[in-house]
Amino acid sequence: MRKALTIAGSDSSGGAGIQADIKTMTMNQVFAMSAITALTAQNTTGVTGIMEVSPEFLLKQIDAVFEDIYPDAVKIGMVASSGLIRVIADALVKYKAKNIVVDPVMVATSGARLIEEEAIETLKTKLLPISTVITPNIPEAEILTDMAIKNEEDMEKAAYALYDRYGCAALVKGGHSINDANDVLYGKEMDKPVWLTGKRIDNPNTHGTGCTLSSAIASNLAKGDSLYDAVKKAKDYLSGALAAMLDLGKGSGPLAHNYLLGGEIK
Repeated sequence: MRKALTIAGSDSSGGAGIQADIKTMTMNQVFAMSAITALTAQNTTGVTGIMEVSPEFLLKQIDAVFEDIYPDAVKIGMVASSGLIRVIADALVKYKAKNIVVDPVMVATSGARLIEEEAIETLKTKLLPISTVITPNIPEAEILTDMAIKNEEDMEKAAYALYDRYGCAALVKGGHSINDANDVLYGKEMDKPVWLTGKRIDNPNTHGTGCTLSSAIASNLAKGDSLYDAVKKAKDYLSGALAAMLDLGKGSGPLAHNYLLGGEIK
């Protein structure tokens, strides 16, 4: 069985973060492992507390995984401080990690910044250049490229700019701010940006969609898929999890990560 490691924060309500990653990896038929960057107290209505782990303890977790069950892919999610990003980047270089997928979690749905300014610079200089692919949404791509993204042409320019600046492939996610569910992918194996279209699913419960997509991409890369195929299959999985129309919680609820198991989602 192929293996994947997620390095991210914990979501106590189970819809995003480590919990979403493990569910997604399991449903995409890889063995999931984790290194937790932070504990959060949160639910579908918001976050009420965050407690970061120390860089030293994060490194112990990563060492424990790589020295025993070497992962075929690594997904990195919420990492809010420079010290943690440095530990992750140094460890991935040390262990010659492959198939590194970075979901640069920077901006909450509410628009609030989730990462320290210094950490953004460390992300740009230490982590993105060793990544296989990054999966920013529009606000995150704007931060990483220092450009405004107003339409699909801008999304293509941003994908080019991300690859040119950081040397990793980029999947710029359109979301509902620019188009229904169309994302653009560009990397070294492509002559031009490639669009991956999706159907808009009228479901207000979208908590954890970014975590789910990036974890599914990592799972597919772990299994040996090309980058394009890994992204295409991940989008299909995400669409299915949204279309199952799970409705839990008082706010923007989680996805039905287990929809592939069959049976009625209640």
